[in-house]
Amino acid sequence: MRIGPFTLPNPFFVAPMAGVTDRPFRMLCRRLGAGHAVSEMVTSRRELWNSLKTSRRADHAGEPGPIAVQIAGVDAAEMADAARYNIDRGAQIVDINMGCPAKKVCNRWAGSALMKDEPLAIRIIEAVVAACAPSGVPVTLKMRTGWSAQGGRNALTLARAAAAAGVAMVTVHGRTREMGYGGSAEHETVAAIKAALAIPVVANGDIHTPARALEVLARTGVDAVMIGRAAMARPWIFRDALHLQQQGCLPPPPATREVQRWLSEHLHDHYALYGEFTGVRSARKHIGWAVQALPGGDAFRQRMNGIDSCAAQLAAVTAYFEELASRHARLPECPHPQEGAEGAAANEDARDETWLAAA
Repeated sequence: MRIGPFTLPNPFFVAPMAGVTDRPFRMLCRRLGAGHAVSEMVTSRRELWNSLKTSRRADHAGEPGPIAVQIAGVDAAEMADAARYNIDRGAQIVDINMGCPAKKVCNRWAGSALMKDEPLAIRIIEAVVAACAPSGVPVTLKMRTGWSAQGGRNALTLARAAAAAGVAMVTVHGRTREMGYGGSAEHETVAAIKAALAIPVVANGDIHTPARALEVLARTGVDAVMIGRAAMARPWIFRDALHLQQQGCLPPPPATREVQRWLSEHLHDHYALYGEFTGVRSARKHIGWAVQALPGGDAFRQRMNGIDSCAAQLAAVTAYFEELASRHARLPECPHPQEGAEGAAANEDARDETWLAAA
């Protein structure tokens, strides 16, 4: 499928998640098969653009294209300025956030709260499309099915308006804002949007296995699926989904030493972006997700919290996987730990929004 001038290699995308999909994690997912990756949200508030957190999110050094940046805000002019700001820093696709359910974001009428004010939502969409047009940068939109199930499922209305305004792709998470991350995602609304629009449509929500990814693709007719929280613990889910699509079967679990190498490369990138003090602390969650369903993973996660240097942290990860590899040539089969990952991501969403507090 295409987004503007860009042809994407496959229909398995990694979703933007605050506090998770920073540049090192996006690059890891891309190396492991993700066909597209969108950044953590960047605030539209100009006074926070020079904060350390925002500057890191706007740093795309070494990232393969197309570079897609998600922006969030409540004012059409500010959102247009944010689009231009990120284009100047390398954004090749601009994504509008109308899907974040975090209370702190919605209380400011941003994220999925915008779906409750359709005229404002459409003004923002039109302003961002107009701001991106001179540079030829396509605009995409991520939203939920609506604000609430009782009379608030207006995703189809907004999707039609977005397509008419020039949006190049729409992604829909199959929950209302009211649901947060609870309950089950429904993709009937996404299927209806796909049937109504000529532009690409992407389904998101509860896609936690390769089989589920292919099921949603087939059942809804969408152009792609976006995988979020399941990728936190198993970023090779994209590779597995592509193998299942092309070969009709899942590949064997990855070699344990292969996972060790992927995680080590990720940690090196992570430390380079965040530095020693922040890097060792923010890496703990990524390491925790990687080992949480593995033998001895819980105990290792607890020990990891007491390590305060990057070198010691990397050495501990290496030792853990060396010992695991001595007993398991391939990663032990285990349930996809999406339940724990979903709760962790929801908490990250609520406390790590750039635009709520300068770092």
